[in-house]
Amino acid sequence: MKLYKLSFALLLGLGTMTSCSDKLDVRDPNRQTSETFGNTADDLEECIIACYNHIRMEGTYARVGYNIDVTRGDEVWNSSQVWYMPFDDTNDAVTDEINQWSWRDWYYTINVCNFVLSRVTGENDALTERYKQIKGQALFIRGLAYYNLAGYYQNPALVTDYSQYSSLDGLYVSNVEAGDADGNAQYDRVLDQVEKDFLEAMALLPSKTLGGQWAKGRATAGAAAGYYARTLMVRHKYSEALAVLKDIMSTADGGSQKYGEYKLMENYGDNFQEGPNFENNDESIFEVQFLDLDSQGTDDEWTPVNTSPNATQGHAIESNYGPGDFGGWADLSVSPWLYNLFKAERTTNGTLDPRLYWTVGTYESDWDGYAYGNVCYTTSMTAANFVVTNNGYGGLPIAKNTNFRTGLYDKVIVGLHCGINLRLMRYSDVLLRAAECENEVNKGPTDQAIEWVNMVRRRAGLADLKKADFNFDKFFEQIANVERPKEFGCEFGRGFDLIRWGFYYRADRLQQLKEHAAVNFWTKADYEKGLYQYTPKDAVDYTSCSKSSMDSYVQGHEFLPIFQGTLNANPNLVGNSANKSSSNASYFSSKGWTVHPVVK
Repeated sequence: MKLYKLSFALLLGLGTMTSCSDKLDVRDPNRQTSETFGNTADDLEECIIACYNHIRMEGTYARVGYNIDVTRGDEVWNSSQVWYMPFDDTNDAVTDEINQWSWRDWYYTINVCNFVLSRVTGENDALTERYKQIKGQALFIRGLAYYNLAGYYQNPALVTDYSQYSSLDGLYVSNVEAGDADGNAQYDRVLDQVEKDFLEAMALLPSKTLGGQWAKGRATAGAAAGYYARTLMVRHKYSEALAVLKDIMSTADGGSQKYGEYKLMENYGDNFQEGPNFENNDESIFEVQFLDLDSQGTDDEWTPVNTSPNATQGHAIESNYGPGDFGGWADLSVSPWLYNLFKAERTTNGTLDPRLYWTVGTYESDWDGYAYGNVCYTTSMTAANFVVTNNGYGGLPIAKNTNFRTGLYDKVIVGLHCGINLRLMRYSDVLLRAAECENEVNKGPTDQAIEWVNMVRRRAGLADLKKADFNFDKFFEQIANVERPKEFGCEFGRGFDLIRWGFYYRADRLQQLKEHAAVNFWTKADYEKGLYQYTPKDAVDYTSCSKSSMDSYVQGHEFLPIFQGTLNANPNLVGNSANKSSSNASYFSSKGWTVHPVVK
């Protein structure tokens, strides 16, 4: 489902102007208001298109909103030393306006969803199928918005009623209630609402088996169920999450196949290419739709207030990842830890893990004759040719969600031009999450949990794991720091995982993050001068590295601070743990949640 229609300005929370007398009221049909628009199913379908349009903006998933989470993980570092550095260093300042862009764009999205929900009233059972589908999509996207806001800002303001926009008290909503000691009470309230929205959407939406646009990008019951399980896992509700994840699974994989048929694609790379042969495939549970290169417009539309009819409707993830020598902005690079994690284990045929090919843009002899071969865009790579992300600081290029490996063009077309759909949830995530939940529920792996992990490993050609080799903590380590990084490396979500696992609240885990995030700066000129012997591929010794972004972590900054300008504009808002640089460790432990110790 590609997004050709733009949202209406009336849906941006601007309220309706009404006459204060009984004078003649002449209304322009070309200038709709929230009073005259939204009273038919056709109108509300237009609003739903607007909802989808907003999740592919700058602060949602088109660039910054996606990459902030990628950089706050340990798999990626900010090699340009500008732009994303505060997020990479987990010490973002309250005055950083870039931080505010996700807040801004997700609330635009929420406003449209709230408008739709204000128009679909009555009991769900009494609604027609069309209205159920409209309401379900609005609930799903609102749940997605608040899931992201809570994961970034901890205690965002909660607005669920469109009528709140009709007064200043409603517009200047607070994010605290009487008796709140800190931002964690609001964090719980927001996640309560997220759970509620996803749970209701699960019951209203059809499965992808209905076909048509439900198989081509619209939110389905399976997508709502997947995100409901994710939200439950944030709160360590592993038994509940496991039941939902099993409902998503194919019956052949130990599930009930309640939400449609999903399966792993035989070729991992099919998840990271554009075009109808790859996008919205059998593995995809939910993805953000972007126009393919040959069908885009020319105008980069960065913010929700832009309404160009000639928008590119692509994303700028590739622009951030692309090497400088190939036209990219050279901002983000793969952690050497992740690269060497791939190199540590070969397939049963003795070859490299194919996921490395699609994740990291390096030359490897194994890639001769594989897929598109040793290629950087359309330029052949050689063993002596170290393509680095940034010429000044080095860095291994990120290939995932770019056309680095597809041969479609010879250099990055910077701006919002990449047409690869961003897969936000894939079936492999369901399998690995189910294995994690099973391990938590049983305080150790079961045969079923091992099998779910092995299904993902077999797709990569790796040998099966054996249950006898694992206990409770070791199996968690295998999932958290081997299986998930290799399957989802450099994708959105790692930062969310580190928070829900509590890795910032235990000394050995924080030390591990520092080691994972360690990098050495590298330039080809200095290497050729013999000023150092290492290459960008080499493992990094944390004790002598050029930098580890996690060294600069400030307590509470696993979340982003609420922008000071936003706090100034709304005196009813209070800052979060990042604004106060206060630890969330006591909140985490007060819930009875524990952090797994590091297992080497």
